[in-house]
Parts: sequence; C-alpha cells; structure tokens
Amino acid sequence: MKKTLTALFLTLASPALWAFSTAELAQTLQKPSNVQGAFTQQRQLKSLSKPMVTGGKFVLIPKKGLLWQMQKPFETTLRVRSDGIMQWNGSAWTNPNQGKVGQSQQIKLFLDLLGGNTQGLEKQFNLALSGTEKQWTLNLTPKTAVTRQIFNRIDISGDSGSTEDSTGSIDLRADPDRVTP
Repeated sequence: MKKTLTALFLTLASPALWAFSTAELAQTLQKPSNVQGAFTQQRQLKSLSKPMVTGGKFVLIPKKGLLWQMQKPFETTLRVRSDGIMQWNGSAWTNPNQGKVGQSQQIKLFLDLLGGNTQGLEKQFNLALSGTEKQWTLNLTPKTAVTRQIFNRIDISGDSGSTEDSTGSIDLRADPDRVTP
C-alpha cells in the first residue's frame, strides 16, 4: 500500500503531467487587450562585421494588428494587419509591397507569431515549449520545405507577466534577427 501511494504521488508530481502547454501559452499571450513597449532589433548581416541595430516603439493589439515605429537609425512607421503591411509616408498609409506574391501568408505567419496563435503556427512549424507560464521558451522549427527556405528556426522566450522580459530570435536562412522588447 505504501509503495502504491508513493508511486501515485510521484506520478501526480511528475512535471510532464503539469507541464505548461502551447494552448495555455496562447491563452496567456492573448489575455491583454494590447501590448506596447520599446524594442531593439539586431540584425546580423553577412556583409557587415557588426550587427545593424534599430530601435523604437510598438503597439500590438491581438487579432487587430501591430504598429511598429522605428526611431533609430531613421524614423519609419509600419502597420501590419491581415489586409497587408502599410507604411506611413507622413500624410497617408501606402503599401510598399503591393502585388508581392506570398505576402498574405507571410503576414498571417507574422500575426500568428505575435498573437500567440499556436494553432496557426503548428501548420507551418514543429513547436517545442518548455518552462512555466511565468518563464517560458517556445522553439519553432519549420515543417515544410517552403518555410525551411526562409527560416532555420524561431526561438521566443518570455515572462508572461512582463513585456520587458520577453525576447525573440528569428534565425533566417540568410541573416539572423534578434528582437528584444
């Protein structure tokens, strides 16, 4: 009897049974009505010895879109929504990528990534989540040949209670990016 109770306790205490799931991560990421803050993006270009560093502010409204205001090294404002990526030219929104093939799939992937839509991401990536709701890491590896042509992997980690503690790393086939809110 004592062995049975010990085995039952060890089974219930097993981290695998109480692990943080991708569905729980999606719920956590979709809780706030908006997320805003500052960002720093480092992009390691093969042609440069040092990473190119940009910075600015962002506002993400789940299921609506993202406003990305780069302030350095130059100012530009982008709006990413399901209907496209638009750039503010000082008086109106313009579409610098109008007519580009595959843009809608890229936008959906980007918004799924930012909005925590793990169901959408699972169509294109194998997801490996570790950690807890408070401190987590999500690793995405491409499933399809098309996606593998663009990404080696995407790694995102964060503290669900604080956007200041979130980081993301996107390892592109060409030049990796690192974004730190």
